[in-house]
Amino acid sequence: MTTSKNETFTSIPTIDISGLYSENVSNRKAVAQKLGDAARHVGFLYISGHRVDSALIAGVRKAAKDFFALPIDRKMDYYIGASATHKGYVPEGEEIYGTGRPDHKEAFDIGYEVPADNPLVMSGTPLLGPNNWPTVQHFRERAEAYYRAVFDLGRTLFRGFALALDLPEDAFDEMANFPPSKLRMMHYPFDAQAEDAPGIGAHTDYECFTILLADMPGLEVMNGDSQWIDAPPIPGTFVVNIGDMLEVMTAGAFVATAHRVRKVSAERYSFPLFYACDYHTEIKPLPAFDCEGASYEAMKIGEHMWSQALQTYRYLIKKVKRGELTLPTGARKTATFGHLIKGT
Repeated sequence: MTTSKNETFTSIPTIDISGLYSENVSNRKAVAQKLGDAARHVGFLYISGHRVDSALIAGVRKAAKDFFALPIDRKMDYYIGASATHKGYVPEGEEIYGTGRPDHKEAFDIGYEVPADNPLVMSGTPLLGPNNWPTVQHFRERAEAYYRAVFDLGRTLFRGFALALDLPEDAFDEMANFPPSKLRMMHYPFDAQAEDAPGIGAHTDYECFTILLADMPGLEVMNGDSQWIDAPPIPGTFVVNIGDMLEVMTAGAFVATAHRVRKVSAERYSFPLFYACDYHTEIKPLPAFDCEGASYEAMKIGEHMWSQALQTYRYLIKKVKRGELTLPTGARKTATFGHLIKGT
């Protein structure tokens, strides 16, 4: 395996993943090789041939538009800060990334539906539990149908990444049974006075990888020269990007590429699903990458996700300052993966 990367990319590759659904293993491996190349050299890629029905995509867009059209007091009925499981409505200004400036967006966060009587929930595992569904017509059925389809796509992609790492195809299959995998419905309001500034600040994603649907330009990706490369929507595709945990697994061979959303004047909706392993899964460099001098220490994926949330959401930051919550032992600061490695 090679760990060399050409991080000075100026464009993002598009990969037809239909071969991952083939019964012929050579077809699956051919796609996996392309996935691995993109993960090593860019950390971002577009995927086509994904089998997510267009009706499901239209449904989740309609659900988001219906919810975000509600008056603010109705949306705040589902405020994430009142949730026991860190799910629900995220008003503009709730999140702060590396710049210290609030983001210009609102969101609704949906998690993997874990019943209240699940032992993980009953033991108080952060981020897990039932969703607090809005009483908006067809919202839950549309959101859940899209979530299931894209999460299944994530399982297929994880098998492709396993092949790309010369692992058994099913190496990661049992690592995501009740994961803290979040689907975010994100709304960037129309702003006629918008300037060329972030709508969401530079960051990497905490999980293994992200599957993003967006309907307008605005996404930018940072290359190794700290240049911002546009990643506009391409019809019929999703954007996939490597997250922190795949960077850890590969000791940096797969790069968690930093990205941001510009503040653009057009109204914009986006739908990232963050594919994670189960909360207590220990993530560490795979044997092929665990060489002397590797700078990546083992960490629990859920603890990393929770610690990043505790340092990003205003309501959680306040709870930490009041001593109501504490950061997990060994928690990393935000912006410490990919090209944002300022410290730990």
